[in-house]
Amino acid sequence: MPLDWKTSGARLLGLTCGLIWAAPAWAQTPPAASPLHALFAQAWQRQPEAQALPLLRQAAQAVRASADAWTPEPAAIELQTKTDRPGSRLGAREHTVGLALPLWLPGERARRAALGDAELQAVHSRAQAAQLELAARVREAWWGWQRACSDQALAQAQLTGARALAADVARRLAAGDLARADDYQARAVVAQAEAAQAQAQGACDAARQALAVWAPGQNLPAAGEPLGAEPPPAAGDALALAQAHPALVAGERQAALARRQAELVALQTRANPELTLSAATERGQSGERYQQSITLGLRLPLGAGVRAQAREAAALAQALELETRAERERERLAADIRAAQAQASAAAAQQQAMARNAELAVATRGFVAKAFALGEADWPTRLRVEQDALLAERQALRARLDAAAAISALRQAQGLLPE
Repeated sequence: MPLDWKTSGARLLGLTCGLIWAAPAWAQTPPAASPLHALFAQAWQRQPEAQALPLLRQAAQAVRASADAWTPEPAAIELQTKTDRPGSRLGAREHTVGLALPLWLPGERARRAALGDAELQAVHSRAQAAQLELAARVREAWWGWQRACSDQALAQAQLTGARALAADVARRLAAGDLARADDYQARAVVAQAEAAQAQAQGACDAARQALAVWAPGQNLPAAGEPLGAEPPPAAGDALALAQAHPALVAGERQAALARRQAELVALQTRANPELTLSAATERGQSGERYQQSITLGLRLPLGAGVRAQAREAAALAQALELETRAERERERLAADIRAAQAQASAAAAQQQAMARNAELAVATRGFVAKAFALGEADWPTRLRVEQDALLAERQALRARLDAAAAISALRQAQGLLPE
């Protein structure tokens, strides 16, 4: 019974294209928890930045809370005792208890509060930038695994088809319709397909292990299951999209933090003054009554001079460097977004072209298969058309995966996390 190659080709396309959603599905609302999103979420929880984030936020909040304190530094207690006859209860004695209260410099409290607010924002933006960096690595491993699994599925389908074709050739050889050389050639095609399938299986297993590194213990989807691609991001001007990019926001907030630090250093040209309050009890000789006194004082440190100027200049230089770096980062991100937009458009056009090519190749294979069954086409033509159809299907699936990966790369360029 002749093999229906048109039906076999349809099953092959259905098997391989089931690895991802069809292109129209990209415009639909994605699932609440896609496999890629779940993988990224679990990978983020294992990152050092995620585990240290609560403590970093707590430290920043403490800096902000310090601006609401009564004093810029903790108060100090001073205890003193004085006698002119050590080791004896006789002679003069004096006992002093004092309290030193550091005072805020004019404007220092407001600038420290601004520094605390900038630190809180910087901690949050650094975490978002770290998430985006992780997303790039997870996405790369994800699409590498998808491509490897698609190659494995195609190799398995090619092996199944080669075996069926070899069986058909063997039957025709037994019937005297084909020569022994045709049978050898068909069996050689099976051997080549077996080698390709083994290689593709190994690559798929290796890519799966590379992906599992990000989330050990998580059950990854089985090869061949429908895996939803990420939805395309909103279109817009590259500069406007770059402005909200987490990497740029992190750079700008780091620059703002350095600027607030420079403003505080510019104000702290001297140490904080201190208000001192002490109470003393003293006697002149043994047997006399203790006399009490209270002392109120103010300690005013002198300016630090060139040392303060050096600290201020270093702080201003760091702020200027970070601000300039943020400006260059904005230009770079805008260029990356434009490149990703162009790549996504090209990948979508390539996908459509390869889909039409695969459709025509499969249709041609069906016609030639029928002609071969009726004896109207020779064996070399049948084999060549079969190989052309398999190549077209491989190219169509790879183009479909490349288009989905280009959408993912565009989302990465725009600073969007996996969905």
